[in-house]
Amino acid sequence: MAIREMADFLRSRRDRIGPAAVGLPEGGRRRTPGLRRAEVAMLAGISPDYYMRLEQGRGTRPSPSVLDGLARALVLNEHERDHLYRLALELPSPPPANGARPADDRVEPNVLHLLDAIGSVPAYVINGRLDVLAWNRAAALLMCELAELPESERNILRYVFGDPRARSFYANWDEVARHGVAQLRTATGRDPGNPKTEALIRELSSDPTFRACWARQDVQGPATGMKAYCHPLVGRISLEYIGMLLPGVPEHQFITFTAADPASQVALEEVVAPLSQSAGK
Repeated sequence: MAIREMADFLRSRRDRIGPAAVGLPEGGRRRTPGLRRAEVAMLAGISPDYYMRLEQGRGTRPSPSVLDGLARALVLNEHERDHLYRLALELPSPPPANGARPADDRVEPNVLHLLDAIGSVPAYVINGRLDVLAWNRAAALLMCELAELPESERNILRYVFGDPRARSFYANWDEVARHGVAQLRTATGRDPGNPKTEALIRELSSDPTFRACWARQDVQGPATGMKAYCHPLVGRISLEYIGMLLPGVPEHQFITFTAADPASQVALEEVVAPLSQSAGK
């Protein structure tokens, strides 16, 4: 399965890179929007026949030097390069320092304490397939519609693609959808064959937009950025987010949100106001 995934991934990255991006002339008729196979092989320092077999899913497992050459030729970013290596070598995720890998749905008590300690800063923990494993009350107030779902169904992508309210809740829905699918693709490289992840992919594949995003073969790890919400209480609110991998469980991300501008700060304070009201009782 990993070899087939690697073949599809290589082809998708080749189609994405034009000749000019790697210093090659654009002349001549092309049947593909991106590089030719022979051009990738030349840039990577391997034979065209070997590269063709890799894209067809029938080549031998490439060495690290070949993977480095392919990453340079296809101008892969850090997340894409890591994904390629995992597909090619099926590298396991590093185990926790204590040698015991916790289940992917268990959040360590010290992380739960941190969620509570940061109070009015919305924050939550997700795993690789974007299940919401834990969150604080501020995050539940911010993402009020997601909070209404049963805990077993509380998944960001399931909400994005399966709940019609999500398209109005996320002002930048298209970006959220693409980024989320790219994170899910990364999870399949880190933990190939996970039955829960495969079941989620099958469920989401009924949505044509998900299928289109999935076919792009994009990958994405933890990031920083901005999300804009249309909250039912305060209207539009822009928040900056930071995603951080938690130590010991590489699939778990700790994500926090802060206001991106003064108006959003006022709106965020109104959203989380019930916290101070309950604390004063």
